Amino acid sequence: MFSIPEQFSSATKANVEAQFAIFSSLTSKAFEGIEKIVELNLTAAKASLEESSAATKQLLSAKDPQEFFSLTAAQAQPTAEKAIAYGRHLAAITSGTQAEFSKAAETQIAETNRKVISLVEEVSKNAPAGSENAVAILKSAIGNASAGYEQFSKTSKQAVEAIEANLASAVNQFSQAAEKAVPRAAAKK
Repeated sequence: MFSIPEQFSSATKANVEAQFAIFSSLTSKAFEGIEKIVELNLTAAKASLEESSAATKQLLSAKDPQEFFSLTAAQAQPTAEKAIAYGRHLAAITSGTQAEFSKAAETQIAETNRKVISLVEEVSKNAPAGSENAVAILKSAIGNASAGYEQFSKTSKQAVEAIEANLASAVNQFSQAAEKAVPRAAAKK
């Protein structure tokens, strides 16, 4: 049978290891997300440079102003579509990274919570007589902390959903504005 100090020492060591594991996991997820965003930006920048060069050559080869404006209007729609696709891809990366963060954190926190509850149960079995109130207060504190975390988790998820909805709305509004602007530009030629 373990003594109470040994149990707390063991629990503290396990808690530190769990915190290190969650930190490592979250750091890894953050770097994966950043890596995806950097890759997206590099790809977009390269494609944009190539397309800008081709578009400039095409515009410079225009024989008259009407052809110049016609070419400009024709390039507006694909550019708007690419910007929309970029925004959606960026939102997907951000959303995916956030989901992985939440999943990793919830898994680690649930495991740590399970270990702490197990430790409290074990300690309460071996607690000296008269310490029932202290054990009850400790259990209540753990319950309150768990409830607080659950509320924080729900609120965080709602905030992320609101951000994603706002981003989707902004992309849709941009899409609609681009679709309206391109026919107007083409009509002016």
